[in-house]
Amino acid sequence: MTLNITIGLMEQIGDLAKSAGKEIMKIYNGDFTVDTKADASPVTEADRIAEELIIRGLREGVTAQYPIIGEEAFAAGTAPEIGSGPFWLVDALDGTKSFISKSAEFTVNIALIDGGIPALGVVHAPALGDTYWGSRSGAFFESAGEASKTISCRAPGSDGMVVVASRNHRSPELEDYIAELDVKSSTSAGSSLKFCLVAAGLADIYPRLGRTMEWDTAAGQAVVMAAGGSVRKLDDSPLTYAKAGFENPHFVVRGLDE
Repeated sequence: MTLNITIGLMEQIGDLAKSAGKEIMKIYNGDFTVDTKADASPVTEADRIAEELIIRGLREGVTAQYPIIGEEAFAAGTAPEIGSGPFWLVDALDGTKSFISKSAEFTVNIALIDGGIPALGVVHAPALGDTYWGSRSGAFFESAGEASKTISCRAPGSDGMVVVASRNHRSPELEDYIAELDVKSSTSAGSSLKFCLVAAGLADIYPRLGRTMEWDTAAGQAVVMAAGGSVRKLDDSPLTYAKAGFENPHFVVRGLDE
């Protein structure tokens, strides 16, 4: 089955992500408490409120029949059977540590999976006012309400790659991997914004050699793939979805080939 992803559907999901972002910013700009989930990761009221808003919106839309896997609902033990058809992956607040530390690098991620591949993804950064969309219709970027524009990956320059890596999840294994690359410069970013930097042609490669879940990566992967890039496991096979437990292996995000 191949879904018909229309521009209208992309815009609807973008509007839903922005609505969640507004609720997140109300909490971000005030005082809030931080709880700890069973896996020792932090969670706030913003995570829960935004996810509930997104799930309600998806259930009211034209794709209401598709199962929804949300990070917080999954952590609470609620995970519908996804079967073999399309399903939604929601990370309503990716980069909770950045949110807690009052950094702007957190995002709202919504992705629609079809045949194990992200067919539609929206990444919205509410504190930055930036939104990225990706589907078979292309990849797009909007900043602070301005008109959206198309984005695309780039090929590395002859002077080396621009590498983007996690701000909060560095490891000796990752540093060793980067050391083997032809690096022009290296930068760090939070949440799924690393995918978006590659998609927008601002970075060439994003290696992730650490634990991630499918809801962390699906929306960003949709944007990268729509922009002409790839997301592949270390054995060079594609990163796919609907895996048992929804946990990802290590992967590498690349722009265009040299």
